[in-house]
Order: sequence, then structure tokens, then C-alpha cells
Amino acid sequence: SNLTLRMAKSLEEQHPVKVIGWAAKDSSGVLAPFNFSRRATGEKDVTFKVLYCGVCHSDLNSTRNFLTYPTHQVKNEWGNSNYPVIPGREIVGAVTEVGSKVQKFKVGDRVGVGCMVGSCHSCENCANGLENYCPKVILTYNGIYHDGAPTYGGYSNIMVCDKIFVISIPASLPLDARAPLLCAGITTYSPLRHFGLDKPGMHVGVVGLGGLGHTAVKFAKAFGVKVTKPQNCLNSLFYGI
Repeated sequence: SNLTLRMAKSLEEQHPVKVIGWAAKDSSGVLAPFNFSRRATGEKDVTFKVLYCGVCHSDLNSTRNFLTYPTHQVKNEWGNSNYPVIPGREIVGAVTEVGSKVQKFKVGDRVGVGCMVGSCHSCENCANGLENYCPKVILTYNGIYHDGAPTYGGYSNIMVCDKIFVISIPASLPLDARAPLLCAGITTYSPLRHFGLDKPGMHVGVVGLGGLGHTAVKFAKAFGVKVTKPQNCLNSLFYGI
């Protein structure tokens, strides 16, 4: 319709940086090329070329119809998708531009962005480095940024992000393998460390060997921890809980 064309045109011209991504335009979950725009690099922003993006369980609907666990944005099974949705929150790439107040990163650096791209910066959680608990946290995609524009994820060729939510990736780590650590990886690494389950000789159980479970096993093994997957966990194995 003419309205749809005008909306698409608006998204493409909303900001000066022209970007192409893969978007789901409705609850069918089908991804298609989509032209849109991102803001110019602000004084505290890092702009980078996206080289790899992990496929998180929360990004795409499974190809098997019997897997209906409600963790898929593009099919709107959470009931909060705002189309078009450009998924991707395990994003890595190379810096192409930095703002005037960015000192930690420079052009050419290898960087990554995970599940968040913004927060209020003024609440107690933000002050303590716990932006993920900020009541105004802005998700990497399917959110609304400070300027009122929708946030779009890493299934695209360019990202612009507040430096606070950008991490440096050592040259010793391959970029393609690093991407999944920005969601599935940190989701399992954090509780293992937080609860002290990272000491050689300890014994932990991991329920389910999906996207999260297999990273938990790898981290635990690296910590020197003995790992057990309980039996009779067929549903958990399917869902990757």
C-alpha cells in the first residue's frame, strides 16, 4: 500500500547512515532484505562494520513446528514485536568511526555488541554497572532508542552504538566464534562465576544442551569443573533451556 511505502521510505531516510539488513515484516517470521538508516556517529558512539552475527534462539523461529517454546521475536510469540524486526544481538565487527569522546576504541579495532544498546545512565543499577536491570534499558532490537527511533539488530551491515555497550574483542579470538558469547555465552558464564561454580573439582549439572547449555558445559570444563547432564531431559534438550 502507499502507507507501507511511505513508512519504508521514512525508515530509510530517518537517519543519514544508509544500511541494509534482513527484516521480518510480519509474524510469518520470513526474513527479507530491508533498507533502513542509522544515526550518524555521535560524540560517544562507535560505528562498526558488521562481520558476523550469531543466530540466537530468541531471534528466529525454529524450522520444526513442534518447538513452540515462546522465545522467538520474529514470529511475535512474546507478543511485543514491532515490525519490521531486524534481529541479531550477538554482533561482532570492525570499527569504522568513533565519536570525539571515545578513547577506548579506534578505527580498525575488533568489537562486539550484545543484548543492550542503551539505558538511562542515572539509576542505581546503571551507576553500579548493571544496565541490564535498568528500568529503561534499550534492547539491541525491537526497542525504542532515546531519539524515538526503533532499534535494529545485527542482521545488517552497519551498527552504531553507545560506547558503554561496546566491548573489545582480543585478536586471539576468532570473530565468528566470538559472536555467540555475547548472548548465550554471557548468560551462562555470569551465573557460573556469580555463584562460585568455577572452581576445579566442583560438580555442576546442566539441564539441556541447546544454545545456552552447550556453552555452559564448555565454560564449566574450562574452569575444571565436572559436568553432568541429568537424564530424562528430552524436552529441555529440545528447547535448549
